[in-house]
Amino acid sequence: MIYKSEAARNAVEADYRRVLNDWPQPNRQRKLKTRFGETFIVDKGEMDAPAVLAFHGSGTNSSVYREASARWSRHFRVIAVDLLGQPGFSAPRRLSFRGDDHAAWIDDIRQELGLDKVLLAGVSLGGWVALDYAVRRPNAVQALALTCPGGIGRQKNFALTALPYLLAGEWGRRRIRSMVFGPEPASRPPRQQEVFDHLALIARSARLQVIRLPVLSDAQLGALPATLAIMGGRDVLVDSFETRRRLARHAPRATVKFIDEAYHAISGQDAEIERFLGSCSGLQFIDPPRAHESAMV
Repeated sequence: MIYKSEAARNAVEADYRRVLNDWPQPNRQRKLKTRFGETFIVDKGEMDAPAVLAFHGSGTNSSVYREASARWSRHFRVIAVDLLGQPGFSAPRRLSFRGDDHAAWIDDIRQELGLDKVLLAGVSLGGWVALDYAVRRPNAVQALALTCPGGIGRQKNFALTALPYLLAGEWGRRRIRSMVFGPEPASRPPRQQEVFDHLALIARSARLQVIRLPVLSDAQLGALPATLAIMGGRDVLVDSFETRRRLARHAPRATVKFIDEAYHAISGQDAEIERFLGSCSGLQFIDPPRAHESAMV
């Protein structure tokens, strides 16, 4: 069960609909049929543009890609995918992290959308989903853009660290958020704040899910396509230093951006990812970063 109660589920879903209703227009929101259950997507951009499948992290949903989608869809077809078993609108079924389940699920998504070779973007757990697919379906993936990805460096036991704070009510939840997202800023742009408020509601409403992600081998890292990996030195969930070391040693096509002061959630990287995906797709465009970048990607 994803949520603590039926009332909690209703509150999150109502709030998510509000966020989705404010998604930059035009966009296409629908559920796809897969062998593992319905999968909700937000599809934005020209249908014949290079396709980017974007996967969010654990305990979130595609709301984290709302602002990135607006930017990237000028050059790409951006398909934000609600992961199965997470607090979005996809089926509540949780797939095994061993074996071919996640790859088969993405196969179904590609087939439903008529996609051939794709670009993949992923945050945290979504980064692992992207990596796993690139390893299992190398001919289907053109490039990877990953933010604080799981599956490369050691996974830290953050659940044990967070447990005392979970017992401390709202103060404890704020403390956990600060460890993951960094210190609360004095203010955020209104659209950013709306997404942060939605994620805070999820944190209050969903059950904690402890996931142990399989780690890619050295040989699997060596076979990765062109990859951008962005990570922070203050990440409390993943050993970002080990992630950097392993990519440097074993992934010759990887570009690493390491931000010493960044936490697990890294802001201001939309333009960097856009340029990288553009270069991998043969696109040439020059566009200065916007004044405010989305905070999740």
